[in-house]
Amino acid sequence: MHIGFLGLGNMGGPMARNLLKAGHQVTVFDLSATAVSGLVEAGAKEATSPAAVAQAGVETIITMLPAAAHVKQVYLGEDGLLVHVSSGVLLIDSSTIDPMSAREVAAAAAKNGNPMLDAPVSGGTVGAAAGTLTFMVGGSETDFQKAQPILATMGKNIVHCGDTGNGQVAKVANNMLLGISMIGVAEAMSLGVALGMDAKVLAGIINSSSGRCWASEINNPFPGVLENGPASRGYSGGFGTDLMLKDLGLASEAAKQVRQPVILGGLAQQLYQAFSMQGHGGLDFSAIIKLYRQEDET
Repeated sequence: MHIGFLGLGNMGGPMARNLLKAGHQVTVFDLSATAVSGLVEAGAKEATSPAAVAQAGVETIITMLPAAAHVKQVYLGEDGLLVHVSSGVLLIDSSTIDPMSAREVAAAAAKNGNPMLDAPVSGGTVGAAAGTLTFMVGGSETDFQKAQPILATMGKNIVHCGDTGNGQVAKVANNMLLGISMIGVAEAMSLGVALGMDAKVLAGIINSSSGRCWASEINNPFPGVLENGPASRGYSGGFGTDLMLKDLGLASEAAKQVRQPVILGGLAQQLYQAFSMQGHGGLDFSAIIKLYRQEDET
């Protein structure tokens, strides 16, 4: 299949490479010439603009863009995809944006004769490279079935979440919970150690008891608990604080649209905002524990 791919960053680049490895013809576009050249070396064809991708005879277009503003510009702009893409071409947006924006773009695509799915991902850069991402997909069942073989070359868990926008709903709800739970683990671990508990022993108890969660077991924020975790390498790599802050903002904005209280989500957003303003936006989000352990600042 001939697939267009726009957005070759830390996630999009590896995803496009996995499409090439699966034998698909891939035409790519990104503002970064370096990112494009790397994919061209791997066998992709270069396009000079989103319009050029749409005009390349592609059967499906996938986008992985930073924010809703970029998604709207690429799809709805005066020289965007919907101006140039042929009717019937399947559009898949794997960006993480708010559900309302996803539904707005999908409605415009439908008027243009293009089926569209929102398909944000979970699994990070490691999952993107390994082809083990989870895709949370919103859209019709028919379109989901059409997209599933394509998504399966980039991920292992492909979940149909319901109607258009529901992929984004699943993503923002999950990541809001992740942000909240990481703060809870950071607070509990800091309290236990301050009271004289060994961090590894405490983590072991939590992870075999009712406090167990992904943040405590897979990405424990206390240094030294997990040998290969971000906390044991200066909080480098992983899922950045500013990315978590972005997702918490999306959850907060979506909640306002439906007048749904997200009290803990709002508090988590404020804590990550304060932490980012201290200059820690590039650190893994588990570094939020530094708010509780000031000695870690050195």
